[in-house]
Amino acid sequence: MTPTISLAELGWRPLFQQALTLDQLESGVIARVLGVDRDRLLLRGEQSQWHEPLEKRWHDVAIDERPTVGDWVWLQPDVPGTLMLLPRQTLLQRVASGTEPKPQLLAANIDTLLIVSSCNADFNPARLERYLALALEAGAMPVFVLTKADLSSEVDHYREAAQTLHASTPVVVLNALDRNAVDQLKPWLAPGQTVAILGSSGVGKTTLTNTLLGEGRFSTAGIREQDAKGRHTTTARQMVHLPDGGWIVDTPGMRELRLGDASDGIDRVFDDIVELTRHCRFADCQHQGDQGCALAAALEQGTLDSKRLQRFLKLRRESQNAQQTVWERRKRYKAFGKMARRVQQAKNEKKR
Repeated sequence: MTPTISLAELGWRPLFQQALTLDQLESGVIARVLGVDRDRLLLRGEQSQWHEPLEKRWHDVAIDERPTVGDWVWLQPDVPGTLMLLPRQTLLQRVASGTEPKPQLLAANIDTLLIVSSCNADFNPARLERYLALALEAGAMPVFVLTKADLSSEVDHYREAAQTLHASTPVVVLNALDRNAVDQLKPWLAPGQTVAILGSSGVGKTTLTNTLLGEGRFSTAGIREQDAKGRHTTTARQMVHLPDGGWIVDTPGMRELRLGDASDGIDRVFDDIVELTRHCRFADCQHQGDQGCALAAALEQGTLDSKRLQRFLKLRRESQNAQQTVWERRKRYKAFGKMARRVQQAKNEKKR
């Protein structure tokens, strides 16, 4: 029998109730999405936990408007077609791989995002900046979690490198197998709080989840010694209850994180560079050797790291490209295809 739980313990916030009428509150049920299969949702309400069929109508809805792990919904369980998605407080999403990029929802209504890396060759500043931009764009609080501290002799180096990326983001260094990790992360695991874990395969996300749960619920796998890369063990996002009352979402490892429109998050990650751009001579400066460019001046003076600048410019270009509509992207691809055919035709004529 599923124990009774209050909406507050599930992570409910007054913000969500504003979308419901008094009649809906009295006639329906409020539940949280703990898991998503292709055609059904795993829901948790105050009184029970159950699977709810996902009606076909949801497959015709825009991807970012479909239910995902962490969402809140209202429904009348015995009345098909009543499921309603409530407004989100935060939404973590990335761009799925493919020639026609589409958004991929990771989790909704996350309070804290634990960005996990490890104190070995997996540590990658560029990747961590991507995760950080994702969290800040979504509105979740980011926390850097560096694992495998017990296997490294350069823990201070990795801690300082992570802190340098964003001074206001907390950095926690731990051994994911050690029960002390629970105490180290306790500030973000209070009852009713929801955290998500994000990071590459093999950094210890699932191991850390098991430690926080106090049991080996999820399977883990080792890493390749030559490059510290891991293998996927988590295959689906799921939200589980922690012993101290919080909730955690473990996500599949990802070596590549493609950002969508995350311009605000990127600007907050690189706020020092954004501040410099305000001193460029021209408002439309492209920061590519333009006259009067404040970034070029900072590089010359040695006050700006060239690698960090390149990462900023790359992410900004990626975000700007993601803002284009599907029609604009298709138009651009079509134009590029025509140009490529013209070039090939010209080459063929020269050979003749």
